[in-house]
Amino acid sequence: MLKLPRKTMFAVEAVVDIAYHARPEPVQSKEITRRQGIPQRYLEQVMQQLVHAGVLKGVRGPRGGYTLARERRRISLGEVVRAIDAGEEGDGPDEEETGSEIGLLVVRPLVAELREEMMRRLDAISLEELCQRSAERGIVPDRGARADFTI
Repeated sequence: MLKLPRKTMFAVEAVVDIAYHARPEPVQSKEITRRQGIPQRYLEQVMQQLVHAGVLKGVRGPRGGYTLARERRRISLGEVVRAIDAGEEGDGPDEEETGSEIGLLVVRPLVAELREEMMRRLDAISLEELCQRSAERGIVPDRGARADFTI
């Protein structure tokens, strides 16, 4: 079955979390970990890849975290998936140049077509749409007041 790798799923969940829980301050990774249950060790790796790809902006400092690099309606799910896939090594069986004639000429091209179709579908889905789906399913945005230590 074609499915997204765990790391890619973490990336999608984290970006949708940032888009959905957006507020003036950046969203901290510990908040994403708390809400989504994504292990911190994976999350930081994923977030850096998304920053380098221009999907997110990282904000340093004690009130730092992550924000979307553009409006959520201008970021597609396909862009998020490609950002993570670009950081992964291509070592799967479909990247090998050896194999059976049926595998090379029939099965792998079919799988490539299916992946292309999946990416077209993911490109058609914006973060805005996923935020709307979240609201429709009754997920309440976490816009809780953060402690303000300024005097």
